[in-house]
Amino acid sequence: MKISIKGIKSKDFLVDGQDNLAMKFAMLFEGHCTVGVKAAIQKYGYTEQRYYQLLNDYLQGGSHALIDKKPGSNKQPVRTENVVNQIIRLRFLDPFASAGVISQKLNQIGFKVSRRSVERTITDYGLQKKRIS
Repeated sequence: MKISIKGIKSKDFLVDGQDNLAMKFAMLFEGHCTVGVKAAIQKYGYTEQRYYQLLNDYLQGGSHALIDKKPGSNKQPVRTENVVNQIIRLRFLDPFASAGVISQKLNQIGFKVSRRSVERTITDYGLQKKRIS
């Protein structure tokens, strides 16, 4: 799908609908310079709040600020391969140790791991205690 921006000399400028950066910039251009905010957000399918967020981003950081960022957290995961290996090792050394005890042991040796992270690892790797009924 192509979006057309009306030009002065009866020539239109076409923007590829798959190019998110170009679409955002075209919306900001039209909203700020030609058709107005209401018409631009209706044409491009954005909300007014999102329009002003993008405008602020553009004014702060230029067109680079309009590029879509990778979704998800920027934080490093707590359960690295080394931590998971230590949890499994401690679980095999003492199969009846609770997640809280394993977490405490890991914190003592320098790994900052919560009880919940230990529980998730135990569940993910199927290391739950076998219950005799």
